[in-house]
Amino acid sequence: MVQLSRILFRKYGNFVDNLRLYVRGGSGGMGLPRLGGHGGNGGDVWVVASKKVTLKKVKDKYPQKRFLAGAGGNSSVRALKGERGEDKEILAPVGVTVTADDGKIVGDLNAEGDRLKVAKGGYGGSFHSAFEPTKGQIKLIRLDLKLIADLGLVGYPNAGKSSLLTAMSNATPQIADYAFTTLRPEIGKLMYKDYKQISVADLPGLIEGAHINKGMGHKFLKHVERTKQLMFVVDVSGFQLASKTPFRSAFEAIQLLTKELELFKEELVSKPALLVVNKMDLPDAEDKFAELKEQLQNPAEFSHLLADDMIPKNYMTFRHVVPVSALTGSGIDHLKSCMRESLDEDDAMENKDVHQQRLQTLQTLKHNSHTSI
Repeated sequence: MVQLSRILFRKYGNFVDNLRLYVRGGSGGMGLPRLGGHGGNGGDVWVVASKKVTLKKVKDKYPQKRFLAGAGGNSSVRALKGERGEDKEILAPVGVTVTADDGKIVGDLNAEGDRLKVAKGGYGGSFHSAFEPTKGQIKLIRLDLKLIADLGLVGYPNAGKSSLLTAMSNATPQIADYAFTTLRPEIGKLMYKDYKQISVADLPGLIEGAHINKGMGHKFLKHVERTKQLMFVVDVSGFQLASKTPFRSAFEAIQLLTKELELFKEELVSKPALLVVNKMDLPDAEDKFAELKEQLQNPAEFSHLLADDMIPKNYMTFRHVVPVSALTGSGIDHLKSCMRESLDEDDAMENKDVHQQRLQTLQTLKHNSHTSI
């Protein structure tokens, strides 16, 4: 069994996951007509990915949220070619999608050092423009953060996601006997003895209707998009959000969670997934777990338990179904092993695909070189 040697957690206090910024490229410098001098071009505005920054830090450091690049230097008798304006760099966290104000995607920053030009500087005055410079681009952009994690925890409020993370670590998330105890995302890093790290995103609990923005709605669901795999967490005894809402069994909760993901973005349901059945310390838990396993083997046979508009198009298939008790710690070590196994399986498949693609490219090149001789 794989043992964990260390687990690290990073909490996001007053979490900020989107910002709207004003960006302006620098104006070009004036040309010098009598000597044919060129003005310098204005500087550009770039967004650069950095692991050391959060959107909250950007917001706090630049409350005006205005970023202006430097203007190009004017042409003069001393320097016929004006100096180029200074670029402006906006540091943003890894995992940010940059969009224009009209919603058009400019690009993604997925790795440390990734760069996107968001506002171009103006041209310096020259013979072609009658020595008049042009102004830099002015734009409103949005930085939208989607957490990047190996596993994203998916569950209704109070399913025990935060308790589960506590059981796997020494973290102390906000936990109580009421719904919505996770009000901001939290990233957990699990480090194994061979130094392999797995990141787990604990996200605010879903509620029915999240896809149409009820509760935390899209704020939750957009973070699920960038997790490699999903880890569903359900209470073995079922769940009821409030006295006025219907009681849902563990089986119904799984299908409703699947439906919410499907309605937000259908591709999410095709992600590899694990199922954690929590609270196995409760009375009759073993019987309820046996019933759930039977229902999951033939979900279509039990679809009558759900209203027609709550039945997902495709039922989730889980690589591992793991019964645990976050309270007693039962099953936690087995769960950690399953998480590692599932991610390693994907990594191996990915490496195999990359190897085959390279082999295919080499064979194509070899074939082309032979036919051209």
